[in-house]
This record gives sequence, C-alpha cells and structure tokens, in this order.
Amino acid sequence: MIPDWLEPVAGAAGEITADDLTRFVPPDDAITRRGAVLMLFGQQRDLLLTERAHDMRSHPGQVSFPGGSIDPGETPRQAALREAEEETGLRAAGVEVFAELPELWLPPSNFAVTPILGWWAEESPVGVVDPAEVHAVYRVPLEELLDPAHRVSVRHPSGWVGPGFLIGPQHDVVLWGFTAGIISRLLDFLEWTRPWDVRRMRDLPAYMVQGGPRPVYRPAATPEER
Repeated sequence: MIPDWLEPVAGAAGEITADDLTRFVPPDDAITRRGAVLMLFGQQRDLLLTERAHDMRSHPGQVSFPGGSIDPGETPRQAALREAEEETGLRAAGVEVFAELPELWLPPSNFAVTPILGWWAEESPVGVVDPAEVHAVYRVPLEELLDPAHRVSVRHPSGWVGPGFLIGPQHDVVLWGFTAGIISRLLDFLEWTRPWDVRRMRDLPAYMVQGGPRPVYRPAATPEER
C-alpha cells in the first residue's frame, strides 16, 4: 500500500497522456526498440536516479532513472525492476509497482520507453554495481526537485533548450533531457511546481557531450547512513 503523499501521483498516472509528458510519441507504423525505466519513490520522499559512466559512447554522464531494454518475454515492469537491480543493487522484491506512465519515444535512439512507477516499501542499500556503466547513484529528495533554487534551463551545444535540475551532494550534477522532461511535466500536471526563473540558463557540461573528466563525489547516502 502506497503512502498518502503518493496518492496524487497514482491518480495522475491514470489520467496523464503521452502528450502531457512529451511531444514525442512513437508513430503508429514505427518499428521501435522497447525499453522501460523505474521511477522509484523512496520512504524519504525521494527519487532514485543514476548517473551514467562518463566514458560511455552514448549519453556520457547523463542522469536518468534506472532502466534499459525489454528482453524477449519480459513485461515493461519486469524489465524496469531487473535493470534497477542490475544497476543499483536494490532488492526488487521490496518494490511495489503502483502505476505506469504512457509509452514515450526517444527519436535519436528510436526507443519506446515505458516509465514504471514504484513505491520502495522495503528499502535496501543501493550503490554503483558496475563502474563501467554507472558513475554514481543518487536518492534525490522531491523537496530539492521542487526548490526553485535547483531549477535551471539547460542549453545543449546544438541550441536545444529544456528544463533541468541541479542535484547531487554539491548540487553541481545537471539532470536534463528525457528524464528531466518527465519529472518537470509530471510535477506540472500534479500542480506541485513552484515558480522558477526559466531564464536561469546552464550550458550542458562538456563531459556530457564528450565524456570528459569530472570530479568524483560521494553518492547519496542510504537510509542506514543518514
């Protein structure tokens, strides 16, 4: 059973459409790669996020929900839980899936991604399992995501501009792109968003484009360490 504070999220998941979350949806005749991500809400009113390794060929350093491709025979929720376990070490049996969002499309990679919403009913320690894939694991409080001081507009070298959040122990890690868009639009739909200055611009760090070096910070603490 999910806590009272998550009830609005569960309700929104039953009403929200793909168009409310993104302007990209898979064309009817498209042959896409299917994937799933886990949008996991913890008992400290936080979200579990991962930062990709900085030397990866695609999306180096990008912050995202745990997730990946759906294997043959898997459902989206099975894939999301499996990937989260492989990436962060969480115990999937402690996660209660309570909803899923509409399938969303990432044109550059041709992925049709289903966000799975979970409640971390029985929490377990998390951390980097494979440094070749994941640089850091974060538990980001919703209060920090809602704080206007941590909201920015992010500008890609191509000129693209979208919503972003500053996360991490030093609030110097840029959450942008697909994941930031989902979070931002879901908060808008819930009417939880607080006024923030969209003119506050942050250029996308070079390491996220080229995989350049970056200081290593300690990942977010687990509940046992708090």
